[in-house]
Amino acid sequence: MEKSICFYFQVHQPDRLRLYRFFDIGRESHYFDDFANRTILRRVADRCYLPANSLLGELIKKYNGAFKVAFSISGVAIEQFEKFAPEVISSFQELAKTGCVEFLAETYSHSLASLKSPTEFKEQVMIHSAKIESLFGIKPTVFRNTELIYSDLIGSMVSEMGFTAMLTEGAKHILGWKSPNYLYTNAINPRLKLLLKNFNLSDDIAFRFSNRSWSNWPLTTDKYVTWISDTLAKDDIVNLFMDYETFGEHQSASSGIFEFMRHLPEAVLSRTNVTFDTPSQICIKHQPVAPLHVPFPISWADEERDTSAWLGNELQNEAFNKLYSAESDVRRVNDPKLLSDFRRLQESDHFYYMCTKFFSDGAVHSYFNPYDTPYEAFINYMNVLSDFLLRVEKALAAAPELSGTIIAEKSGSKKLAEPIKREKAKIKSKPKAGKALKPEKRTKPKTKPKTGK
Repeated sequence: MEKSICFYFQVHQPDRLRLYRFFDIGRESHYFDDFANRTILRRVADRCYLPANSLLGELIKKYNGAFKVAFSISGVAIEQFEKFAPEVISSFQELAKTGCVEFLAETYSHSLASLKSPTEFKEQVMIHSAKIESLFGIKPTVFRNTELIYSDLIGSMVSEMGFTAMLTEGAKHILGWKSPNYLYTNAINPRLKLLLKNFNLSDDIAFRFSNRSWSNWPLTTDKYVTWISDTLAKDDIVNLFMDYETFGEHQSASSGIFEFMRHLPEAVLSRTNVTFDTPSQICIKHQPVAPLHVPFPISWADEERDTSAWLGNELQNEAFNKLYSAESDVRRVNDPKLLSDFRRLQESDHFYYMCTKFFSDGAVHSYFNPYDTPYEAFINYMNVLSDFLLRVEKALAAAPELSGTIIAEKSGSKKLAEPIKREKAKIKSKPKAGKALKPEKRTKPKTKPKTGK
């Protein structure tokens, strides 16, 4: 029986908002921090994307195509590469030429549209697929949703768009006694095959690799391959899904992460009968064992493996619902600039910054957050959103033939302050579970992360 390892990497950089004050509303509509976006992208390109792509290219050549990987690159990340680091795109194109790298489709704006608007969701996926095809010459046939978000309904929509397979999380509360190390199908449309992340083996690399307090530190290739062999003694597939920024950014080069990856293919190929396969190849080699029933959305984030990292409190839901309330008006206006801003404001990162999970996953949320508090993130976002809604309202007023208007609420109003008060009251009422350690800005978490983000 054939055994497979699937390496999949997410590549994404958000459009960070600049400090946008209440008095900027109606006066200044430049929302994004180009300096921060350029600076961070250049840093991550030099630490991660360029050296990691070079290493993968070397491994593919060294093992004559026996080593294979898969990527999904968000559309907004591609736009930043085009503006600030075009050589990164060139390096991905060189990998594409090897025939050993598969590029997956996703939402263009790394958005949560699948949870709110089927129309917007499908349109973003279509635009992203076209972008990937134009850059790399192959139209994606496998889909990964933002943050591996999945449900039966979302999977059915993905299947209707023509995709043959989709990636998601091997969440324990969904699997129960079943193993994530097999191929499954969508419960509504069995034509869609599902590859599930093995979060233990994935997070050993992505989060625990440099954690000296971890009982299995240091992680060597021999030790890791033994774990993989033990897993595949009875199962079919090990899906290793992680952020590409694991290499050189989240785990620094000094941790040995690049050397670990350099020697891993040889350790696997010389000691086992396991092959490296892309998601499409796995769907050809392996047969699904059962449908997977997922009535409510799951993701790869936090202990809960649900969508609470982005839509788990009143701040997040207030911002999320207010943004999408403008969708129909934005479409009626049909202004490319407004549509572009609407989609950039949909990026899941904006809502992630508003998360108030201070206890269970607080350190990880702090690491990925440029704001000091979730309330600052909420206020800044709502100031930007207020200006955006005013622009849409003005565009509608300038075109009398367009019916309907939207009302922009001032972020300084009492109504806007209410979600913050209610959310703080909820947090104060929770029993204390120990204070989460907050690391210094832009440093690796010192506590043991328990998340797929």
